[in-house]
Amino acid sequence: MESITFRRPVDLHVHFRDGAILDAVVPFTARQFARAIVMPNLSPPVTTAAMAQAYRQRILAAVPDGLDFTPMMTCYLTDQTDVADLLAGYRDGIFAAAKLYPAHATTNAQFGVTSIAALDPVFVAMADAGMPLLTHGELVRHDVDIFDREQCFLDEVLAPLLERHPTLRLVLEHITTSEGAAFATRYGSRVAATITPQHLLYNRNALFEGGLRPHLYCLPILKRQHHQSALRAAATSGLPNFFLGTDTAPHMRELKEAACGCAGVFSAPVAVQAYLSVFDQEAALDKFEAFAALNGPAFYGFAPAERQVTYVRQLHAVEPSLSVENDEIVPLFGGGSVDWTLRQQV
Repeated sequence: MESITFRRPVDLHVHFRDGAILDAVVPFTARQFARAIVMPNLSPPVTTAAMAQAYRQRILAAVPDGLDFTPMMTCYLTDQTDVADLLAGYRDGIFAAAKLYPAHATTNAQFGVTSIAALDPVFVAMADAGMPLLTHGELVRHDVDIFDREQCFLDEVLAPLLERHPTLRLVLEHITTSEGAAFATRYGSRVAATITPQHLLYNRNALFEGGLRPHLYCLPILKRQHHQSALRAAATSGLPNFFLGTDTAPHMRELKEAACGCAGVFSAPVAVQAYLSVFDQEAALDKFEAFAALNGPAFYGFAPAERQVTYVRQLHAVEPSLSVENDEIVPLFGGGSVDWTLRQQV
């Protein structure tokens, strides 16, 4: 197949940050995707409908003229979440979902939830309203190995949570393990999962190939090869439980290449091409539209894009970096190339 045409995709997990970084990175997502679910882990986090509305306006101001792009906002859950404001924001179309960060699990998660069971009244209200819960699925505890955090979270936190709330709808964000893939299908249409390009492309060996590779460091961290294989099988399965979510996460080079480097892979400039390469390798390009453009809208309840895009099998050079103020952000494949090029949008 030398070209592929499909409905304009949606990215169900992005980080735009704020300020100068937001202005620099939003255009990359807006050019490739019709919509995006925007994560709320700013500092301070987006915890109210008013904050989400204001953040949405800053995102829209960064979208280049002529591009049709819809940011979908999320609420950062805390120990003090205001249920009334949360539900009002969902009812009014400001919030598309609420995001659960276990405290200290990832970037700006210091504001996150310290006792998930204590938020049961919030989850009851969300289930009654049909509001999806998005989870950063890692159990952060000193006795839990970093490579086991996802499986422990599924077993010790999420399974009991879903039993306590049998109508709650949930998205496992950026799954990284075979256990995560299996969990996403166990509860039928109630549970879905996003999968990032880096977790499909790489396993943990890539972090140390020829030396430490800070621009491939993300959370949840890359796992063993058999987990990577399970994720590739899930993404290309055609099952409705799995859909595209890049978790694109820009950080300045000085913060990535540091003694205590930040977690995150900035994939937005080449996200669609990265996924296409995986589906091509798995001889599953016929399943790509479902993963990229149909399954996510079906779960969230919005219509898929009517416009189509065409990608052709043609080498596309990737810029080594993106200049932002006095620093730069290094993208996935920076300085290299990808096998697919966007030809047209109809």
